[in-house]
Amino acid sequence: MRFAGLQAFWGFIRRPRVLDTILVSVLFTAGALAAVASVHDHPELALGAGVFAVSALPLLVRRSHPVIAATITVVLDVAASPLSQQPAPGLTASIALYSVGRHSAGRTSLIVAILAGAANMGNAAVLRLVRDGSENLVGELLSAVVGPVFCVCVGTFFRLRGEIRTRRVQQAAEEAVRTERRHIARELHDVVAHHISVINALVGGARAAMEANPSGARDALLSAEETARQALAEMRQLLDVLRADGDTETTPAAGAVGLPGLIEQAGSAGLPARLEITGEVVPLPALVDHAVYRIVQESLTNTRKHAAGARADVRVSYESDAVEVEVLDDGMPVERAVGGFGRQPSGFGLGGMAERVAMCHGQLQTGPRPDGGFRVYARFPLPVLPRPTVQEAHR
Repeated sequence: MRFAGLQAFWGFIRRPRVLDTILVSVLFTAGALAAVASVHDHPELALGAGVFAVSALPLLVRRSHPVIAATITVVLDVAASPLSQQPAPGLTASIALYSVGRHSAGRTSLIVAILAGAANMGNAAVLRLVRDGSENLVGELLSAVVGPVFCVCVGTFFRLRGEIRTRRVQQAAEEAVRTERRHIARELHDVVAHHISVINALVGGARAAMEANPSGARDALLSAEETARQALAEMRQLLDVLRADGDTETTPAAGAVGLPGLIEQAGSAGLPARLEITGEVVPLPALVDHAVYRIVQESLTNTRKHAAGARADVRVSYESDAVEVEVLDDGMPVERAVGGFGRQPSGFGLGGMAERVAMCHGQLQTGPRPDGGFRVYARFPLPVLPRPTVQEAHR
């Protein structure tokens, strides 16, 4: 329990918004305390510390508006540099310039690096001429340019590395989806072809015997109906063991009826989960039944892998013409490879979900929640079954 609590706390701290708030709070507090401490004896240092504290505030938007944050911090650093007799960039400007490279496009990063380097170089030239003349001016100018450019380059490096990693994951996920589609198509072809041929023969025999032997035709149609049910059952068993990663499952048939057991398994694996079922529970078509189970399973697996210490809520809602499944967690999704806020799972669960929902002509929505955590929502249309006739009701 203690380890899970530490994981949850660490996950909360790693949230980009929380991390930036802590960073700004620390820098602002340090600058404000330094300003208060030196206001009487060294007013020029107090003013510089106050500017430093103010320059920390734009870092709150360094991910969403990195260029604005960098512009404000660089301007404040240049304005305060005569007080410290040191050319910009300072700590806050360095962080903001890194954020430009990390969260902005390449052309934007290049322009900001050039402008920041020019501002830093001009500031260094003015300070050097005012203070000591022009001796070693060229060396100091070059050194002044290196700082801003280096910060932007470091951010650009991490951004490019994340983009390459994301592209590789997407390509692997697409290939896994194609492989799963081929497996499903091949296996379903074998199952469906066999049973359809049997049903065709039975229906043809019933049609031929309908006038001469109505009882025999009725028996043939009942046999065709039973064969159709058997085909659905076999397809359901097939989808239970058919996995994109090639693993064969030994669990019982997967369907909505197995969700309580799945929730219990998740709890045993360290993921507290709760199941809520609303509406009148009805038997689901085999593909839909299997898809509901797999979506919940994949969602819980992704939460357990990528949001340590989270809790999950699973909701299944039965409507007259559809069934909805929603999985919510309150965990901290890892930072996206290209910055920002999101989840970048290493597996292919989301791609597999999309394939399963598409096969059932349903709708799928996935993405981070505004208040933290992740949401998976799927809606499957259900066929409207006709009411049984009087003869069928008395069979």
